Amino acid sequence: MGSLKENKYKIVKNFLTVEERKLLCNYTEIKHATNQKEFDLVQSNTFDTKFYGDPIMDSLLLTKQKIVEKEFGGDLKPQYSFWRMYTRCAILKEHIDRPSCELSVTVFLGSDGTSWPIYMGKQPLELEPGDAVVYLGSEIKHRREEFTGDWHSQVFLHYTNANGPYKDIEKDGRNYWGLKRNAV
Repeated sequence: MGSLKENKYKIVKNFLTVEERKLLCNYTEIKHATNQKEFDLVQSNTFDTKFYGDPIMDSLLLTKQKIVEKEFGGDLKPQYSFWRMYTRCAILKEHIDRPSCELSVTVFLGSDGTSWPIYMGKQPLELEPGDAVVYLGSEIKHRREEFTGDWHSQVFLHYTNANGPYKDIEKDGRNYWGLKRNAV
């Protein structure tokens, strides 16, 4: 496979250690089971749990910054994290990301074992738990077809180029890590 700049995406095997993956997968399973209000009914008609700026995931965003910078080949500014527990019939419509997601990382935490590739352009990518796709989120269209399993847990880490056109964006407009946008 070519470089991130050539293809606009790159798979990073074992982005998470086994321990990190188990911790985060267990965390998302527990949060999903106890969730009563954080559902995404906009992107699909399922009861997918979603959390923006979750403190543990924002911590992951900060912790993994150097690894992502190595893949990117330059300095980055962390913006925000977002995680989802996808459920049966979920669909990720084809889209490109907003400026705060200039460089995005999709990390596969775990699932019920059902295959569910992410498409970068027309290319389907299969990940193993703990693997990630680093991609130019505001440049390459990405999507997923309808999910046929019971659950699939992903975390998304978003960065901007510290020397690029979105360098003035700070924490995706938040005052502190671990908050939603426009929260005090």
